[in-house]
Amino acid sequence: MDKNTQVPAVRVGVDLSKRVIQVHAVDGGGRVLTNRALARDKFLAWCALLQVGCMVVMEVSSSAHHWARALRAMGLDARIISAHLAAPYRAEGHCGKNDANDAAAICEAASRPHMRFVPVKSVEQQSLLCVHRLREGLKADRTACINRIRGLLLEFGVAVPNGSRALRLVLDELLEDGANEMNGLARMTLRRAQAQWRELDEHLAWCDERLAAHEQENPEVRRAGQLMGIGPVGASAAVATVGDFRQFKSGAQFSAWLGLVPKQHSSGGKPHLGTITKRGDAYLRTLLIQGAKSVVNTAHTRSDPISRWVLALKERSGWQKAVVALANKNARILWAVMTRGERFDPHHISLKPGATMPS
Repeated sequence: MDKNTQVPAVRVGVDLSKRVIQVHAVDGGGRVLTNRALARDKFLAWCALLQVGCMVVMEVSSSAHHWARALRAMGLDARIISAHLAAPYRAEGHCGKNDANDAAAICEAASRPHMRFVPVKSVEQQSLLCVHRLREGLKADRTACINRIRGLLLEFGVAVPNGSRALRLVLDELLEDGANEMNGLARMTLRRAQAQWRELDEHLAWCDERLAAHEQENPEVRRAGQLMGIGPVGASAAVATVGDFRQFKSGAQFSAWLGLVPKQHSSGGKPHLGTITKRGDAYLRTLLIQGAKSVVNTAHTRSDPISRWVLALKERSGWQKAVVALANKNARILWAVMTRGERFDPHHISLKPGATMPS
């Protein structure tokens, strides 16, 4: 093909991988123009042959946002789609999964008029989310380190009360105590583990400093952090993950995007609702649920409408359902606060359209 000749494609499905990228291009009538594998360094050069405005669709992956930004800079309509939305369009089903079939399924799914796409994140959003991802990894590493120290102490008959604070207070004393049966090698080993623990604490403190700076610099983060159950970390993660909340038509749609709505298996006019779908961003959903837990546990100390509602729901349906319901409500309130640019009011009473305030 001549390098100056444009590919007359209107839609391209792309299956990304580390070394090889599969492309499936179709014209306006749905006729397949090409389905081929490209080397990673040849992908952008091939896309440069596409007409300006051509839709190029990729599945969610670690590099999808990077490629989408690069393609949009070239004038292409780059979009990202969730894997679970593209999988049903694979003609060969589960038994025919390969790169070529996946690219074709992505291309076909993108042609549906009501298909939902994942917003493309900016460099700034992804940079801040790097801090969040590192922080979560460090938390897991610190928990593992603490548990490792506890396990090693138990090997010598030394038991410490639960909680990292209790271990921190007595660890130096235990390592200096000559009455226990630890020898010099064991004590040196535990000193190494203690140093690792301190280093992880320093890394976590650095991450918290970056998130605190984000809160100070960004008024949207401060506005989101006013909600009960959404602290500085949750507010920073929400703004970095979502970006523009106006991309969602309603708070209910935003909550569904987070996977906080129940699964449905309804038929014959009979609704059957199950557990929440857990679709969307697992990290942000987890932060909302963790924040809701603290609100539910302390709701009896407050008298605002949300706390009264949570207490009544807890008595009626149990603690766990009250937590998830509050996380769902917080997601919808967060959407309203961010799209309207208003401050959170815990005493606000929402009304359905046409309803009047009680006298």
